Amino acid sequence: MARGLLPWVWLRKPIYIQARFSYIHMKYLFFSWLAVFVGSWVVYVEYSSYTELCRGHECKNSICDKYRRGIIDGSACSSLCEKDTLYLGKCLSVKPNNQVYSSIWGDLDGVVKCQMEEVPHYDLGTEIEPRKEAAPFDKPTKGTSVEKFKEMVLIHLKAKVGEQANLSDLVGLVLSVADANKDGQISLPEARSAWALLQLNEFLLAVVLQDREHTPKLLGFCGDLYVMEKVPYAPLYGISLPWLVEVWIPAGPRRSMDQWFTPSWPRKAKISIGLLELVEDVFHGTFGSFLMCDVSAAGFGYNERHDLKVTDARNIIPEATFQEAMREKPCEADEDCLHGADCRTSCDLTKHRCTPEASRPNLAKACGALKDYLLQGAPSDVREELEKQLYACIALKGSAEQMEMEHSLILNNLKTLLWKKISHTKDSK
Repeated sequence: MARGLLPWVWLRKPIYIQARFSYIHMKYLFFSWLAVFVGSWVVYVEYSSYTELCRGHECKNSICDKYRRGIIDGSACSSLCEKDTLYLGKCLSVKPNNQVYSSIWGDLDGVVKCQMEEVPHYDLGTEIEPRKEAAPFDKPTKGTSVEKFKEMVLIHLKAKVGEQANLSDLVGLVLSVADANKDGQISLPEARSAWALLQLNEFLLAVVLQDREHTPKLLGFCGDLYVMEKVPYAPLYGISLPWLVEVWIPAGPRRSMDQWFTPSWPRKAKISIGLLELVEDVFHGTFGSFLMCDVSAAGFGYNERHDLKVTDARNIIPEATFQEAMREKPCEADEDCLHGADCRTSCDLTKHRCTPEASRPNLAKACGALKDYLLQGAPSDVREELEKQLYACIALKGSAEQMEMEHSLILNNLKTLLWKKISHTKDSK
């Protein structure tokens, strides 16, 4: 009987092996297909993101077309559009409407920034509308005199930075920048470029702080495209990771990782002093007060001498502009009264409008950004005092104007503590 069953066992074994092989084969094919599908999707998403973020050719074509038609002019126009000596290099954009590229202009390393309308997302099958221009360059109009343009600039700056004694000096600085070829005259195309640039917070700050070391120099412009001095080391700290890796790392471990990739502590101290000096520059400066509405590592960098440099000043805005916008902003709770990441006011529930005064001064926000950066690796003989002063600084509330004495005391104490520790080292030079 057993012998009779044996042939059936041997007959069924190949069928089992064959079925097993087919199962493994199908499993392999499924996972291979899945890997191809996921990989293709990732490539598509990355490509779509890249094509939205990096549209330098569109920006250049649009600007150069207007330059050739005599609508705009500026110190960078000829190099960009005729001589081809201003090259757009690596794409550094983080938002579609703010195109940023590394550049080479002759023997100068720079960063090109160009304003564009954001690319809308369309469903498949819909027709893409023509892109709207970010700046129409329709002001000033033909026939406008230099005196009339000067008056336009004065009114605009008064609305941006408020009424102050030095406003005429600021107008003079703007007009000197507008005279791109330095012939003592401002042509209509030059005036149109300058007017478009004046709408940008970063350009205004570059003019206001052009003699200060913490703002990169403005190298040139064409329309609302402008070239800034390159900051060699940016962001202030941290490491860039592929987004697929980024999404799996929790915020806490990510902050710890960022702190590993920083200079030595004495050099960090010098960079931090630079940020504190920047706070001084923008608080009740020569041309008014500015609010720092996004004090994060991404907006700052430093050079070979470890001098702090602002790399993104779009969210450093005139206090007068901020207050006017907040007065008009409707609200139901304090959470509605926020500009950028760091400029917050309270909600007046009787009027359902935001109050104009910022609830935290620039210094408190700067200290918050520096806390982990400075305490990591701090020498033992200053760590306790440094921590104490940083927390006192972070606790500042209300506008800096309301607490000017306390604000100045904490700022000077922090700078003195840091300078005292590094003044005898080569890192202070």
